[in-house]
Amino acid sequence: NLFYTKEHEWIKLDNDVATIGITDYAQSELGDIIFIELPETGDSVQEKDSIGTIEAVKTVADLFSPMNGEISEVNQSLEDNPEYVNTDPYEMGWIIKLNNFTKGDANFLTPAEYKSLIQ
Repeated sequence: NLFYTKEHEWIKLDNDVATIGITDYAQSELGDIIFIELPETGDSVQEKDSIGTIEAVKTVADLFSPMNGEISEVNQSLEDNPEYVNTDPYEMGWIIKLNNFTKGDANFLTPAEYKSLIQ
């Protein structure tokens, strides 16, 4: 039940909530994550809007929303434990949850398509 983007984000759709994070491949490319700047709950975002930054030992990268929606929740535990994105990117390392979301122009990849992209 996961979808992916070419920008290495994952999306889990569960009824009216979209949970979003970065993929295991993305976190491995970034290296040890030491800080994550999170957006505000209640913010409306459009596809490709910046929703924060992720800082690793070697680099800083922007985080982008893969779809339109309203941020209903941010993973506050990442403020004290940004390493969750490295150790458990699909469960404890999720970044935001969206309500009232729409796909916009995004073309999400299936697990097989994403696997093909990163090989």
